[in-house]
Amino acid sequence: MLSKPEFFAYAGRAGLLLSSASLVASLLAACAGNPPSPAGSGAGEAPTKKAAPQPVARATVQPCQAATPTSTAAPAASDEVVRMLAYADRVRTLPPPELAQEVSRLGSTSAPFEQLQLALVLSQLRQSPELIRAQELLTRLLGNSEAQALHPLARLLAMRLSEQRRVEEQLDKQTQQVRDVQRRLDQTNERLEALKAIERSLTGRPAASSPAPSTRARPLAP
Repeated sequence: MLSKPEFFAYAGRAGLLLSSASLVASLLAACAGNPPSPAGSGAGEAPTKKAAPQPVARATVQPCQAATPTSTAAPAASDEVVRMLAYADRVRTLPPPELAQEVSRLGSTSAPFEQLQLALVLSQLRQSPELIRAQELLTRLLGNSEAQALHPLARLLAMRLSEQRRVEEQLDKQTQQVRDVQRRLDQTNERLEALKAIERSLTGRPAASSPAPSTRARPLAP
């Protein structure tokens, strides 16, 4: 049998345990009734709507255009200029017989490149008819729109030929003047020689003999 004090002490401990158990049960019931809210959002906050995905604009791909002829024309033009300069340097040292062969080889062509080569060869002959022919070829070449790459060299050569032709004409005039002066000198020398011949003929003729004095004795007067 428990004494009265022991009975009250045991009853107090049992009541404390029951109150603790009821508190724990109420806490568990509260946790089970309220589910945890999403992370980062406040309690009672309305759920946010997801934005609809925007359509992605497609990049329009332009069709590849055909390559312009200038991309390949520039290297080809520079190659033609280099070849022409090398040909001009080679022709400059050719003797007249080989120059004549080049004229025969290029004389029947009509291509712009060969026409410029022929003009270079004719300019090395340094004769007025050849210079005139070379200028005609250059004029024809400068009028050809398909030979734009050779036009700078053609203009440069045309200016050089014009200056060369002017110098050649001056030399021809001076040569003609020298010939005229030489002809006059020859005529003057011929006249001088003729005068000298006349003088020699006059001085070489013997002088006329004077009559001898008479030695006959005069008759004595009576």
